[in-house]
Amino acid sequence: MSHEIPEDLFYTESHEYLQVDDGTGTIGLTAYACSELNEIIYLELPEEAAELRQGEPMGSVEAVKAVFDLNSPCSGEVIEVNNQAVENPQIVIDDPYGEGWLVKVKIDDPDELDALMTSDDYEVHCAKEAH
Repeated sequence: MSHEIPEDLFYTESHEYLQVDDGTGTIGLTAYACSELNEIIYLELPEEAAELRQGEPMGSVEAVKAVFDLNSPCSGEVIEVNNQAVENPQIVIDDPYGEGWLVKVKIDDPDELDALMTSDDYEVHCAKEAH
């Protein structure tokens, strides 16, 4: 598979990733999702201090062909929003695991991470979707 799937991240079935660092989660779109979208026309992200719930929409991505919900991989409070990504959504496509992150969240319940996929699980999930 040509898509980068970093091993130290958690993944959702709807192609968001969660990078956890000392109780803070960085949420973004996976390289697989970005390759499927090709181009993002518009990105809607939650406001700072918004409360996210695991598995529930936290914003949306508008691509040429469709609009998709962004689902939060964890519950928690938004502590930072990547306004650069909102102003220039192309960075999400160009660098999904770097400059193209979406929001940072103070994670409410670390046990929720058990519901997310590992890189191996996610690789299998993407392979199934591709066929």
